[in-house]
Amino acid sequence: MKFYLSALFGFFLLVLCSSAINPPAKPVRLYVADYENILGTSLQLKIAAISLDKAKNAEDAALNEIERLNKILSGYDATSEFKKWTNTNNKPVKVSPELFEVLSLFDKWRIQSGGAIDASAEVIGKVWKEAAKSNHQPTTAELAAAVAVVKQNHWQLNAADGTATHTDNAALMLNSFVKSYIMNKACDVTMASNGTTGVVLNIGGDIVVRGAHTEQIEVSDPKADAENDAPISTLTINNKTVATSGNYRRGELVNGQWHSHIIDPRTGLPADKIISATVIADNPADAGALATAFNVLTPEESRALAATVPNTEYMLITSDGKRVESNGWKKMEVPVAKPAVSKIDNKKLADTWDPNYELLINLELNQIEGMRVHRPYVAVWIVDKNKKPVRNIALWYNKNKFLDEITSWYDTYYSKFTEADKSISSTTSATRPAGKYSLKWDGKNDKGELVKRGPYTIMIEAAREHGTHQLMTQEMDFTKTPKAVTLPGNVEIAGVTLDYVKKADGQ
Repeated sequence: MKFYLSALFGFFLLVLCSSAINPPAKPVRLYVADYENILGTSLQLKIAAISLDKAKNAEDAALNEIERLNKILSGYDATSEFKKWTNTNNKPVKVSPELFEVLSLFDKWRIQSGGAIDASAEVIGKVWKEAAKSNHQPTTAELAAAVAVVKQNHWQLNAADGTATHTDNAALMLNSFVKSYIMNKACDVTMASNGTTGVVLNIGGDIVVRGAHTEQIEVSDPKADAENDAPISTLTINNKTVATSGNYRRGELVNGQWHSHIIDPRTGLPADKIISATVIADNPADAGALATAFNVLTPEESRALAATVPNTEYMLITSDGKRVESNGWKKMEVPVAKPAVSKIDNKKLADTWDPNYELLINLELNQIEGMRVHRPYVAVWIVDKNKKPVRNIALWYNKNKFLDEITSWYDTYYSKFTEADKSISSTTSATRPAGKYSLKWDGKNDKGELVKRGPYTIMIEAAREHGTHQLMTQEMDFTKTPKAVTLPGNVEIAGVTLDYVKKADGQ
C-alpha cells in the first residue's frame, strides 16, 4: 500500500512538474489593424498571435521596417537615399544593401522580362502626364525620343565594394515590385517577433501570407470595381504572395480617352490589351514584377515568362473580358456556387427598383499627416422612409468592442450583427490611391430582394476609437431618372458623391 501511494504521489509530482515545464499553449487569435496613406495607399495587417501585446509588438516591428525601407527606396521623398543617389552623376556611391539589391533586381527583371520592366519607364510616364495637362496625344517623335532614353543603361553596380554609379539624367522610379519587396521584409520581422505565428499584410491590394495561417483572398473584377462588388475569383493562400496590377484605378485622361498608368517601356504606349493581371508566387518581389510585366506582355509572352519562376500561377483579364489562366490556377481557387437566378415578375417590376440601375457611392477619407494613422471605423447603410434598415452596404472595423462608437449604425444594425458577418477574407486588386473607396447599391435589401421604388436615405458614418464622430445622411428618390448628389466633407470624410445611374454594359 505504501509503495502504491508513493508511486501515485510520484506520478502526480511528475505531471505537475511536466505542466510547469510545458504549460498549455496559449490560444492564438487574429488581430487586425487598418491604416491609410502607407506607401501612398491603404494597409491592412492581420497578425496571428498569442496576445494583444505580442500582436502590437509585431505590428510596430512591421511598421518600423516599412518606414525604414521607404526612407531608402522612395521615389517621392526628396530625402530618401534613392532620390539623393539619383542626384549624383558618374560617381561611384556606396549604397545600402537594400538599395543595391533593388537596383540589382531591376537589372535582372529588365533582362528577364525582355524590357517590359524598367525603372526608367518614368521618362515615358512624364510624357503622358504632360500630354494630359495639355489635352493632346503625344507625338510619335516625343514617344520615340523617350523610348530611346529608356533603352540606355542608367547605372553601373559594383558588387565587390557595394557601390552604384548613376550614369545619366533619365527620370527613375522604383515602382513595379518595390512595394512587394518592402512587404517581404516587413513580414520577415513580423514573423521574427515573439509570440507571432502568422501574418497577412495587404498594402494597396498586394498581399503576403506567411506562417501558420491560411487566408481566403478575393480577386477584384476590373470591370466591376466597387469594394462590395462580387469578386471574379476567390483563392485559398498559405505562405505565398498574391499581387495584382491593372489599368482600372490609375491613369491619365488625354483628349477624352483613358490611358493606363502602366507603360510599355519597349514602345512608349500605355497598356491596353490586358486590364488586370493577378499573380501567385512564393517570393513577393517576383509576384509584383510579374503582375506588372503581364500588363504589357502578350498572353503568350506572359506564359513563357511565368515558366522561368517556379510555382507561379496567374490570371489575366483582357480588355474584351476574357480570362487567361495558368494551368494550376484552378487548384488555388475556392469553388463558388453560382447564385440562383430569380424569376422576374413583370407585374411587380413597375413597383420595384429598376434592375438596370444602381447607386454608385464614392467616398474619400481625409488624409491625416503622419506615417501611422489608423483608418476610422466606417459604416454605410440604407434606411427607408420610416428609418428602418434596408441594406448594410459596408462596415469597416477591426475591434468588436469599439463598434458602439459608430453610434447610429450600432443603434440601427447591431442587433442583427454577428461575428460571422465580419469578413475573414482579403482583397487583391490594382493599387488604389490612399483613402479613396467606391461602393454600390444594387437596389436590393439584406435578403437579396429588390426594394420598392421611392425615397431612401443613404447613411455614412465614420468614427475613431475614443475620437471624432461624423454622420452624413442624404435622402434620394430612386426612379428611372439618373441623378447625382455631392455631399460636403467633414473631419473624417473629405467628400462623397452619390450617382444613381444606368449600369454599364456587361454588368
